[in-house]
Amino acid sequence: MENTIYSMPRIGDIAPDFEVMTTTGMLKFSEYAHNSWTILFSHPADFTPVCTTEMTGFALEKDFFKAHETKLIGLSIDSIHAHIAWVNNVREKTGVLFEFPIIADIDMSVAKKYGMLQPGESETAAVRAVFFIDPAFKIRLIMYYPLNVGRNMDEIKRALLALQTSDANKCAMPLDWRPGDKVIVPAPKTVDALQERLKSNLEMVDFYLAKRSLD
Repeated sequence: MENTIYSMPRIGDIAPDFEVMTTTGMLKFSEYAHNSWTILFSHPADFTPVCTTEMTGFALEKDFFKAHETKLIGLSIDSIHAHIAWVNNVREKTGVLFEFPIIADIDMSVAKKYGMLQPGESETAAVRAVFFIDPAFKIRLIMYYPLNVGRNMDEIKRALLALQTSDANKCAMPLDWRPGDKVIVPAPKTVDALQERLKSNLEMVDFYLAKRSLD
């Protein structure tokens, strides 16, 4: 028997829109994400240990995401009642409140739109997907993790800063880039631009690989 194939949005696609019930009320995604960076992330199920650590991690970083003008929205294939009970349970046990909306995707409609259901892993639980969506509502970066491996919050934050810095400075980021590191300058596309590059004071490995500081 063949596995069901669901659509999988790609980098550069406009994010699929939806209107759903969440832990903060009814929400139309395009309105929620309007003119803002947004991180949409899924978890397999409420009241599960790995998911609890991940959602707590997002909640604890709320000031970071707010400072970088980024909204958060979570999802799992659970009812709104399960979500609210889980949010309350985590608050009671740890003191951490999940203030960002969590989608009650009980009919799996959003998970299917975003390719979060991957039958080789599970037919009924969303994998750990992370979608970075820019203010133009374009998908810029996608991460997928299996059910049994938690995400890396440091990498999520680093990737967001890399995307925002790249957009602001028209540059690319080298391996392991961190804020304060040098960035890669786009390679020259004409002979004249090549000559200018060779006379520049950029840090060059060769003409096609040149770095500069943003300071």
